[in-house]
Order: sequence, then C-alpha cells, then structure tokens
Amino acid sequence: MTVHFQASLLDAQEEIALRPLTSVRRRVLSHGAWLDLLPGWVSGADALFEWLAAHVPWHAEQRTMYEQVVAVPRLLAYYGEDDPLPHPVLEQARSALSRYYAAELGEPFRTAGLCHYRDGRDSVAWHGDTHGRGGKEDTMVAIVSVGEPRALALRPRQGGGPVIRQPVGHGDLLVMGGSCQRTWEHAILKTGKPVGPRISIQFRPRGVS
Repeated sequence: MTVHFQASLLDAQEEIALRPLTSVRRRVLSHGAWLDLLPGWVSGADALFEWLAAHVPWHAEQRTMYEQVVAVPRLLAYYGEDDPLPHPVLEQARSALSRYYAAELGEPFRTAGLCHYRDGRDSVAWHGDTHGRGGKEDTMVAIVSVGEPRALALRPRQGGGPVIRQPVGHGDLLVMGGSCQRTWEHAILKTGKPVGPRISIQFRPRGVS
C-alpha cells in the first residue's frame, strides 16, 4: 500500500537548517560498535524531503541474484568526492559532521549516497558497509533521514543478541561507528504496514562503501 508523504505544517514553516550537534546521544553496542543519535538535527526536514524528492536525479538499478535479474527495491543517487551535493544544507551537514567527529574518525566524510524508500515495499537487506576499508578497520557512516520514519534494524553479525529497531526520519541523525560495519549488520526491512516515503543521506569517508 502506497502512502503519500504528508508534511508537517509546523516543520514546513521552518527554515531548512542544522541544529547544534551538542545533544548527540551515544549507545554502546557489543564488540566495539556504537550508535550516535540526534533526533531532529535538520529543521525544515519535510521541506528538504520534498526538495530532494523533486530535484535529485534518482535512478533505479537492477542486480543479479540467484541467476535472476531483479529490481533494487529503492531509488538511488550517488555523489562522489568531487561532486557538488544537491542541496546546500547537505554540504553544511557533511562539513559539520567532519568537524564534530574529527578526533575519532581522523579524516573527513567524503561521499554521499542517497536512497529513496517510496513505501513499505522498498527496503535494503541485512548488510554491513564492508566493501573497501570498512571490512578491515573501524570507520563511521553518518545517516541523515528525512520524510516519514522507518525503522533501521541492527543485529550482531555473529548472532547472540537482540535486534535493535531504531526509527529514523524527519531530520534525524544516526551515526554508526567503531566496529559497527564489521561486527553488526543493518537493514531497512519491508513492511506491510502503510508507511510514507523516506529519503536517507549516507555520508562516508573515502574508501568505505
């Protein structure tokens, strides 16, 4: 069931901007992994969702699975190190995150991947960002979510722990750090419940995907 995005009247009246990163909360996970969360980091997030949905050059991809070609269940866009990001607040967000995490990360965030989850049928399967450096060393992936909340599910890669479900949307920031990409997996799972569209913006350092 497709649910159209319903912007909040209060949020739509706010300027698209970033709030301070002073209230980030950290949740320590097992095996050296952690999550940072800051709800509502982006003010005017509903207006940003509508702008990105309309102006980003979204594309659909197909992949081969079990000798069949299947559609990737979400729309995608990617911005490399030298590509201008599609909205000024995303440039500001990448710079702010690079400054805030400089001591822990030791390098700036470089790239941005965008995913457009149109309804509950769109998803991403369990995975870690282990291509490149993320499979061998600690790193960070910072996610900004706009649009309707969806639950980001996380579980230990080797099992033995409960699944964490963290709703993100409406301008929330979630950062996966430490060993999270190597020792945990994350997913946006399909749901039959009526859910509206969501866009996630994932900032990564060089060589992490």
